[in-house]
Amino acid sequence: MSFAPMTPDDLDAVLAIEEAVQEFPWTRGNFADAIEAGYDAWVMREADRVIGFAVLMHAVDEAHLLVIGIAPERQRAGRGRALLEFLAARARTAGITRLLLEVRPSNEAALAFYRQAGFAEIGRRRAYYPARDGREDAIVMARET
Repeated sequence: MSFAPMTPDDLDAVLAIEEAVQEFPWTRGNFADAIEAGYDAWVMREADRVIGFAVLMHAVDEAHLLVIGIAPERQRAGRGRALLEFLAARARTAGITRLLLEVRPSNEAALAFYRQAGFAEIGRRRAYYPARDGREDAIVMARET
């Protein structure tokens, strides 16, 4: 397993994972914009194959985890946790003291994953996400790096 900065050459693989794991996925343009804006965007590789990715946006002493994904066939084997801990270590090195994220209340697997990784709920954003039947709230979670 290795980590590398996300580049435009990674976007096909990243988008394929994103579309496989999200009901309302980011677009190629969203990822390209994140790279162009200089966000902390990374891919995780196994045997030169992209199996995961994440994008963090730094703001003073906090970082916002905008998106993270692991290929479905590679989930539940510690890879997501390894990617998250890699990002937390990078954030600490950059002087970031807290990670923030939003997650759908309906995404029980993600909620459990984030809780196991030390995140706690700190608030809610009403009608934050698109949903099949309108909008869905977001649970805002945070943890120290």
